[in-house]
Amino acid sequence: MSKKTEDSFSSVISVNPYKDTYLSGVSSFLSSTETAQFSKEQYAISYLNTKDFINSQISISKNIPDEDLHDAISNKIYDELALDQAVTYQIQFIETFNSLDEDNRNFHVFVIDPLTIAETFETTVEKIKYLDVIVPSPLLLKSLYAKEIVETSGVHCYIYFQENDAFITVYNEKEFLYTKSINYSFLQMHERFCELYGERVEFGDFIDFLSNQNLRETDSAYKEYFIKLYKEIFANINDILTYVRRAYELEKIEHVFIGSQIQTLTKLDEMSEVELGIKSSNFEFDYGFKSDGAYVDQLHALMHVYTTLPVEEKYNCNFTTYYRPPKFVHRESGKILILIAASLTLALIYPVTYWILTYAQTLQYDLLKVEYAELHTERTTRQATIRNKEAVKTKVTTLLNHEKKDYAEKKSTLIKIHDVKVNYPMKAKLLANLTKDLNKFNIGLDSLSYTEDEQLKTFTLNLISTKDKSITKMLEYLTKTYDGKFDFSLRHIELKSKSKKYFSELKVNIL
Repeated sequence: MSKKTEDSFSSVISVNPYKDTYLSGVSSFLSSTETAQFSKEQYAISYLNTKDFINSQISISKNIPDEDLHDAISNKIYDELALDQAVTYQIQFIETFNSLDEDNRNFHVFVIDPLTIAETFETTVEKIKYLDVIVPSPLLLKSLYAKEIVETSGVHCYIYFQENDAFITVYNEKEFLYTKSINYSFLQMHERFCELYGERVEFGDFIDFLSNQNLRETDSAYKEYFIKLYKEIFANINDILTYVRRAYELEKIEHVFIGSQIQTLTKLDEMSEVELGIKSSNFEFDYGFKSDGAYVDQLHALMHVYTTLPVEEKYNCNFTTYYRPPKFVHRESGKILILIAASLTLALIYPVTYWILTYAQTLQYDLLKVEYAELHTERTTRQATIRNKEAVKTKVTTLLNHEKKDYAEKKSTLIKIHDVKVNYPMKAKLLANLTKDLNKFNIGLDSLSYTEDEQLKTFTLNLISTKDKSITKMLEYLTKTYDGKFDFSLRHIELKSKSKKYFSELKVNIL
């Protein structure tokens, strides 16, 4: 592939392969085009709908070197997802960072059948030949944070309806967390609406109602059934968000951005806020582009923003197989022609070059002989000086090593004295505080132990309680109260049937 970057191109063309629509961008102006064609000065970008790829999370040992990472992820994803071994799936991944997992590296993995890519982009490639980037649509949302279009952090949910797909994507602290395709694309919504209405409605009439009617104001016979359809959609979305909160241990989803591929008069964000109980906004952002006045599909706009991001600020997840050919000088045929031309040129200038080089070598040889005699004398003098200095250095080094050893012994003694004076009282104080905290929650102490090594000092408290909630509440209290001072870990709570009491082992690491 050519090593041109986005900055090397005069224009950008974004492609929706599912509707065969194209949006051309020059400078900061966007315009739709129905006559898309190949241009070597045109950077091409497209996306994959969420329903077309498989998304999963896996962990890989940190001991695996980077050069073997792709093979390790591919092998594991084939096993975990039970993929057909006869198919060479395209696999891309992005790394996520989990401070609690010290032994593994964690990745979001995207998997797609190459036949799906071939079928999806067949028409597109016939028109523009090459696609520089094909990115999963949920990853385009990273552009909103990189460009500070969405400035707030926290947990954000994005819901977007398209003709061929509808997806939910969740970002946590400005990083991709989860995505899912839902069965409410415009085509699927149309089918469901016809079921609710009891009659077949033309798809064009259905889209016309979505675009030009406001459910608050219309008296159309469709109104009642559209309300039922929307309630069904939001009930499904609510179930998914409930799962996401539980699966990823999220306290809450702080904001929902909702929109669609077509402009609608009905305020979906107001409906979302009522049905989901989450602050919602319209999925329309100010990207800083000017357009020809027509409504711009948000995914088209996001693709144009994506091309302006530095490499380190966007996810490296490119599914394209339609690379540009290398430049002429990088092709094998080009290299052969250049080599032939260079050989002919060299053959013509060889005699003259040989005479010039021979004369120059003779002259250089005479000059070097004179220079060598001068340098030899200087070298002999310097070698004698170096030997004297090395003898002095040896003596000084021996003395220095002796002083370092003496210093280390004294330092070790002072550290031990300090540790005895400071740390032992701290341990007693810590135990006293922890005992008070245990009493607050009516938790007994079966036994305790203390261990330490060069890096970690740990108290192990075996707790007894009549209620498991008392233990969890106490752990939450301790974590908040001693944040930054101690690290608390509690692996499990066990109920002993004979005593009908709960037992648990609490480890307290002194930071």
